[in-house]
Amino acid sequence: MWSAGAAPRLPVGGRPGALRPGFMLAPGMRVGLYGGSFNPAHEGHAHVAETARRRLGLDRVIWLVSPQNPLKAAHETADLATRMAGARSLATGPGMIVSDLETRLGSAYTIDTVRALKQRFPGVNFVWIMGADSLASFHRWRGWTQIMREVPVAVVSRPWISLKSRFSAAAARFAHYRRPSSQAIRLPGATAPAWVFLFGRFNFQSSTALRARLAAQAARRAQR
Repeated sequence: MWSAGAAPRLPVGGRPGALRPGFMLAPGMRVGLYGGSFNPAHEGHAHVAETARRRLGLDRVIWLVSPQNPLKAAHETADLATRMAGARSLATGPGMIVSDLETRLGSAYTIDTVRALKQRFPGVNFVWIMGADSLASFHRWRGWTQIMREVPVAVVSRPWISLKSRFSAAAARFAHYRRPSSQAIRLPGATAPAWVFLFGRFNFQSSTALRARLAAQAARRAQR
């Protein structure tokens, strides 16, 4: 069975995707990295991205649409172009960027993407953004403790899972490094490990529910 573990440091200098990420960032910028399958993208994703942008005072939020989530079955994932288009339809706020960087890099793991971006854009203040549902399973990500030590992390509350996520393995392991949400504006540029949990209104949309609804609609059409 696949399990999380430490991630070796991979060379990125000779990988063309590291030199042509498809966007430009300047030193001193405060940039959120928001990764996921976005299969499909929905308003809950936009809520997480916008909440982080506003509460952290970010100049940019980059939606990193993954080529394939290692924790999910490939046959359940729509093609990259479809997922990119869905993300672009929702990432319409100021400073939002939708990127296929992980495909350009040939990266399957967040830790490799984060390290590549830090090397490509020195002086940029990166923050990793995730919903509370991701924090609940974060300990299953490859190199998850290393991610926490590479960049500060902002977790945005999500319905049903927020309480459980705050008692997750990752939250417990890094409890000492959690900062109060009132200090969220200081998170970009903070020395990692550092993380905040951002409370706010809930958006109840989820990719799982959307896929189930679309499948049910397709089944009903097939029966006609």
